[in-house]
Amino acid sequence: MLDVRSAVRGAVIAAVYVALCAGLPWISYGMVQFRVAEALTVLPILYVEAVPGLFVGCLLANVIGGFGVWDIFGGSLVTLTAALVTYRFRTSFIAYLSPVVFNSLLVSAYLTFVVGGAPYYAWAAWIFLGEATVVFGLGVPLIRALRWLPGARK
Repeated sequence: MLDVRSAVRGAVIAAVYVALCAGLPWISYGMVQFRVAEALTVLPILYVEAVPGLFVGCLLANVIGGFGVWDIFGGSLVTLTAALVTYRFRTSFIAYLSPVVFNSLLVSAYLTFVVGGAPYYAWAAWIFLGEATVVFGLGVPLIRALRWLPGARK
């Protein structure tokens, strides 16, 4: 059961995810994307409440993204799956890899179908590049900075 502080933290994570996508739409959506909000996908390493926060944040961000119901529900479920794996393997390098691998393999699959124009491997490669850049370039330093705050898992 979540306490009030944890519930608020999850809601703030969702809100920040949406704000980053809405504030940076030109790099948050499309084949070549460096979705800054994806740096938050490693937060389940420190906070279990990040799992539902990321799911809700991604769902709301994808409503404004323009790729329709596939992205709204598909992308949100991919984010939920990656967040659960990140939480489960929070003491392993797998925690950092899960959002990169799940997004590049699964989001690219439905975007190839929905948007077309490029083959699956091109979508997968571009999403992998953007996701890896954000997760390792921003997410890893974020975890290092937050690790020592109260409430974070050490």
